[in-house]
Amino acid sequence: MTPAASVSTPRLGWLAPALLVVALALAYANSLRSPFLFDDAGAVLNNPAIRSLASFDVLRPPADGSTTTGRPLVNFSFALNHALSGENVWSYHALNLAIHIATALLLFGLVRRTLLALNCRPGRWPGSTGTRSVLHLAFAAAALWALHPLQTESVVCVAQRTEILCGLFFLLTLYAFARASEVGGHVPVPAFHRSRWLALSVASSLLGMASKEVMVTAPLIVFLYDRTFVAGSFAAAWRARRGYYVALAATWVLLALLVAQSGGARGVAAGFDLGVSPWSYLLKQCEALVLYLRLAVWPHPLVLDYGTAVVTSPVAVWWQGLFVLALLAATLWALVRRPVVGFFGAWFFLILAPSSSFVPLVTQTMAEHRMYLPLSALIVGAVVALHARRPVAVKFAVPALALVFGVATFARNRDYRDALTIWSATVADYPSSARARHNLALVLHPLGRAAEAHTHFARATELDPVYVAAWSSWAVALLADRRFDEAVRCFERALALAPRGSESAAAAKLARPLADAHVELARLLERERRAADAETHYRAALQLAPDHAGAHARLGLLFARAEKLAEAARHLREAVRLSPADPDTRANLGNVLLLQGQPRDALEHYEAALRLRPDDARLRESIRAARESVR
Repeated sequence: MTPAASVSTPRLGWLAPALLVVALALAYANSLRSPFLFDDAGAVLNNPAIRSLASFDVLRPPADGSTTTGRPLVNFSFALNHALSGENVWSYHALNLAIHIATALLLFGLVRRTLLALNCRPGRWPGSTGTRSVLHLAFAAAALWALHPLQTESVVCVAQRTEILCGLFFLLTLYAFARASEVGGHVPVPAFHRSRWLALSVASSLLGMASKEVMVTAPLIVFLYDRTFVAGSFAAAWRARRGYYVALAATWVLLALLVAQSGGARGVAAGFDLGVSPWSYLLKQCEALVLYLRLAVWPHPLVLDYGTAVVTSPVAVWWQGLFVLALLAATLWALVRRPVVGFFGAWFFLILAPSSSFVPLVTQTMAEHRMYLPLSALIVGAVVALHARRPVAVKFAVPALALVFGVATFARNRDYRDALTIWSATVADYPSSARARHNLALVLHPLGRAAEAHTHFARATELDPVYVAAWSSWAVALLADRRFDEAVRCFERALALAPRGSESAAAAKLARPLADAHVELARLLERERRAADAETHYRAALQLAPDHAGAHARLGLLFARAEKLAEAARHLREAVRLSPADPDTRANLGNVLLLQGQPRDALEHYEAALRLRPDDARLRESIRAARESVR
């Protein structure tokens, strides 16, 4: 090696990561002000467990089936953001981007070390890969992966921190193992340092298990990496590092405990008893896998939400199914005959297996964020294979493609600038998503575009006739537009479709909004002078949510008008207990108590109401009347 080369290679070793950081910062600069969207509400806005870092609740996220359930490290990271910026979104996006950059750097380091190790094994990989070529390869692969537009959902949607945080610890687990195993090293690693790297690998696996369930495949990938790039066989890997693999497998215990601790709450979104058969879901995944592969090659159009549809007949996805089976067969063959090629295939399929096999994830049957880590297998494999045939392409054409990806990512991030833009784009690119139309309607209606909103509500319920949330939201919108008859019909439809039985996790999650729907429907019925029907729905609301202050207050008023004063007082007292800062409820209870001949008790509630609303002249008159009665 010439003196010039010996100087330039270390410089390139530092320049490549620096370029990667700058490129990612520029590509995602326009996403830092994107609002909370989609699942972000459950992860951040409606998550009481992130309100205080001093509370143990930050490591005990709500067991309600939301994004953070069973994922305490993700919840803790949101608590850090909340402590820093409250509900100001910039810090959440900044941390997401920082995690993504760190993950890209880990991928760069892992690819570089692995290819340097392959250099020492002639015949294990086609093509010449000198030190400078390895740096070009590693940079090209990491840049293509990190700047790929398919990654935008994972990075920009705050709730998808589960995906990127898991990705960070997944690659750190693998990278630390590579360092401990002297993969790509130029000098032997002392035993003490090897032990520290292995300990870091196990610790990283543990942290990943607390981030997302897909981390379950990490110990398997490390074992396969060891067999492929280090030991040469599974038996040799086990003999050399038995204790390490036992420790790595022990991290599964934490994942099992977290799943158990959630009390089955994640079963609201995933499981075999949610109305979707494993067979139908598996057929849908044939379509999904082919879609993911197409988007890896041509990332357009990108869709935030593909909805919840499944496939019921193999005929509908026959060629996708055959294609996926062929890829699986090729992967199994390569694992035996071409281990390096087989490793990339196994990397892709194993990481996707928890979400894209036969266990139904009913809230999203396809999702682009699931490709966050699997995309790395496709990118790295393609870049190294291209280098074997056209080395110049990797040096010049691939960086140019990375630049195109960066520009496309910047453009895609503009769709996330507000809810109207992203849901309009989603409906335009994937019009068969009922949920996307429902979400677009929810955005349009408050903007005064009621006609468009009702069109999308109607289409959402047409696409998915049993979509309870869409019927209920449509009813609320119709109610706001004073289209009472149509609102009644939509409320009744939503209530008829609601799951029955308190033992149902889905029913428990819907209980409060359904109770709200009962209350709104009862108020409509009151306006139509159907008091008996209104009472039925107020009682139904209280069966679903016994602590619904509004239902108690409205039912109390209904009884008061019917001169059933004892029942009226009972419900109004409960409403005051549940919502003591509501002056109207206190005033109404005072009126009922005064009619019952209890002026002292009535006076107490009138005075409490006046303290809450000191400018109310009617309350002052009521207090005067109560005091006269006391005398």
